Amino acid sequence: MIRQMVRHHNILSIIGNIITVRVAEGEEITDAVTRFGDLAIVEDVDSHSLAQVIKIAGDEISLQVFSGTQGISNAASIRFLGSAMKVTYSPNILGRVFNSLGEPIDGGSELKHDPKADIDGPSVNPMKRMLASKMIRTNVPMIDVFNCLVESQKIPIFSVSGEPYNAFLARIGIQADAEVVVFAGLGLIFDDYHYFRTQFEEAGVFARTVMFCNLASDPIVERLLVLDMALAVAERFAVEEGKRVLVLATDMTAYADAMKEVGISMERVPANRGYMGDLYTQLARRYEKACDYKGAGSVTILSVTTMPGGDVTHPVPDNTGYITEGQFYLHDGILDPFGSLSRLKQHVIGSQTREDHAQIMNTMIRFYAGSTEAEQKQAMAFDLSEFDEKLLKFGDLFKTRFMRLDVSIPLEEALDLCWQTLAECFDETELLMKQNLVDKYFPKVNQDNG
Repeated sequence: MIRQMVRHHNILSIIGNIITVRVAEGEEITDAVTRFGDLAIVEDVDSHSLAQVIKIAGDEISLQVFSGTQGISNAASIRFLGSAMKVTYSPNILGRVFNSLGEPIDGGSELKHDPKADIDGPSVNPMKRMLASKMIRTNVPMIDVFNCLVESQKIPIFSVSGEPYNAFLARIGIQADAEVVVFAGLGLIFDDYHYFRTQFEEAGVFARTVMFCNLASDPIVERLLVLDMALAVAERFAVEEGKRVLVLATDMTAYADAMKEVGISMERVPANRGYMGDLYTQLARRYEKACDYKGAGSVTILSVTTMPGGDVTHPVPDNTGYITEGQFYLHDGILDPFGSLSRLKQHVIGSQTREDHAQIMNTMIRFYAGSTEAEQKQAMAFDLSEFDEKLLKFGDLFKTRFMRLDVSIPLEEALDLCWQTLAECFDETELLMKQNLVDKYFPKVNQDNG
């Protein structure tokens, strides 16, 4: 308490959003702050701003001011609070919207007296992690049938600017069979923020949703807090209440850009394309919060990672690919079955789903690959065989019935539709599938293949 009352006035520099202050001569650093990451209050004549300790070098302490340093003079004073950033956690946060500092922005009560939880805590003890074995149904056939989303999975949506990835992310949040949805908006324009909030409200799922949003007009350094707040809350819901939590985050490239800007302000030496050398570590620390807890709930992370210029070798998607368990590849308004991959789907296909799931998934992809080859032959004016014509028909039906982002079908209905689509295009002898499954699921009355 005494520490919080001590004011330090010896400001050495103000560069960008970074203030460097020297503590009183002879004073131990441990008497001024508790540790790296603790909070401080920067008080000037007409303002006070929240800041965070980002560097300790001897008796010099560097602070990152969340709201920016504009208007702060060298005569300002600094009080160290001796604690790290906390976020409100209680059942009252469900159905609420918070800003980058964890303050309500929806016009509701302030929740000042509700319990707080530390953000950016340690990763889960590996002994408390369970092997992923439960499916999260989304009613999106390109996910449920071909690349299942599994509890405790961390998986990004790779896309480019201009694609409807936010609309797709919102639909998954609405349709997924999670008990709690935690949304982290990173650098959203107001239209996107309003879209997410409106979609959750109109779909009737807002009561199980909590939103943390950093808008593009907010200070960029505050963007770094949003994801940690969302993950801390998700972790509490999973561990303390046993909830199956789905975390939605958009856009992780904007998050990495914020880390780059802060690093440059700290005069750190940049690495690939200006990003800091610890980009992989910082992303991994967040993604590793995904976990199926032994004896409790689970946290699943689904994020959007935009690829500037569609470049998958860009540092953000490139590092993300090494951390996560697959990706959904969204381009041209569809989920590409060839670029998408869920490395955990084998844990649930067949055990959590119907017996024909694995066979129908592989057969549909095999025929779709054949249809793309037939399309290339047709484009080059080659003669097409009768089987090529069947493949072309199948490809058109596959795109219309499964690949469109607005298609919403429960898994079992989607599997039945797969069999129906095969029956409309091919004979039983052309499927090359297990005969017992063909006898059980293939429609008995086949339509004209012409």
